[in-house]
Amino acid sequence: MVGATAERSDQLARLDRPLRIAMLTTSYPLYPGDTTAPFIEELAANIAALGHEVGLALPAHPRLRRGPRERGVELYPFRYAPGIRRLQVWGYASSLSGDVGLKGAAYAAAPLALAASTVATARLVRHLRPDLIVAHWVIPNGPPAALVARLMGKPVVVSLHGSDVFLAERKAIIGRGARAAFRRAAAVTACSPDLAARAAGLGAEPIRTTTIPYGVDPARFRPATPEERAAVRRELGLREGERLVLTGGRLVHKKGIDVAIDAFATAAVREAGPARLVVFGYGDLQADLAAQATRRGLTDRVLFAGRIERDRMATLFGAADLFLLPSVHDHAGNVDGLPNTLLEAMASGVPIVASDVVGVPTVIDDGVHGLLMPERDADALGAAIATLLRDPARATTLGHAARARVERELTWPQIARRYLAVYREAIARHGAGRAGGQ
Repeated sequence: MVGATAERSDQLARLDRPLRIAMLTTSYPLYPGDTTAPFIEELAANIAALGHEVGLALPAHPRLRRGPRERGVELYPFRYAPGIRRLQVWGYASSLSGDVGLKGAAYAAAPLALAASTVATARLVRHLRPDLIVAHWVIPNGPPAALVARLMGKPVVVSLHGSDVFLAERKAIIGRGARAAFRRAAAVTACSPDLAARAAGLGAEPIRTTTIPYGVDPARFRPATPEERAAVRRELGLREGERLVLTGGRLVHKKGIDVAIDAFATAAVREAGPARLVVFGYGDLQADLAAQATRRGLTDRVLFAGRIERDRMATLFGAADLFLLPSVHDHAGNVDGLPNTLLEAMASGVPIVASDVVGVPTVIDDGVHGLLMPERDADALGAAIATLLRDPARATTLGHAARARVERELTWPQIARRYLAVYREAIARHGAGRAGGQ
């Protein structure tokens, strides 16, 4: 009993010092400025900036161009199918087809990638000697991280980001892997209440699950200057007096870009004055969306801007007159947890019209920071667009309120501290469990 009490005291003392954190991920910006899972880099880098040591294992990729240490984070790429190009689909948004199912190559790569990620995490733990392991996405990273945590006596935290829970709900064997990881987890984080509730259905303990939104850098994403706005408009070929309505992301079903195109074709939007819908991003549906715009007679009013590097995204957001987030539950039931683009638009002070789904209302109060509409309702979305295009004063008020909320509670340093609080609690819970078992 005395030994258990002493260990508990030692465990609590550890919480007062900087932590060592090992992370396992399947997605990360492939190079500085890439838009692949930027929230993983921002979280890791901002935790490191607060004085903690972060090591991160991630799959090798043909386009990965990162140094061994960037922004205070040690990066440990691991190879899983060397020399087999068709199997280079593990992570980096390469495994999913339209975000509604796994590609065949992902199933073929899975045994190799899971084994390699387990070995890579074990090596990282031996090198870093961390206080805990963080698995980003319960599937596929929860089971390897949980196994290493059990073998090496470390607590594990599972962080949910969206498609991982969706896949676990629909495939029995994947669901069993998620349940095993949740059983081992000392804590679970989710970017939306919806994800947290669905994880509970897969075995995550609600008492150990914390909802934490993503953050944003308001110094990078800010309102554009008149000169920057003019430059963006020239680059996009906008006419004098034409408003810039922005939407985009990965062009997959759950983004609802098809609904935005239908909304832009409504009489309400057409009658609200000249406006151009600029769709940024890339993905499996680009050709279908372009064909839809043509069918709807919007060839001159919808511009597909393609892949925009992250540094340019800030200026594009800042120059927009309106941002649309038409997220939907797609036909397979998948939905975004909390899109980064929403937070970036908020920080940029851009008026927002968004779907009232999952994580969106946790950061947008309807009528205060933006307008929330029912998902898949193109007429309602079009009416909201027209309302703000016709009332620039109201639009400006909404944009200012959204940026103020970001500055008050949604910056990355603030969010990183909330994650750290969960990590410290997980370490303490793990230490208490070990002491109680003696």
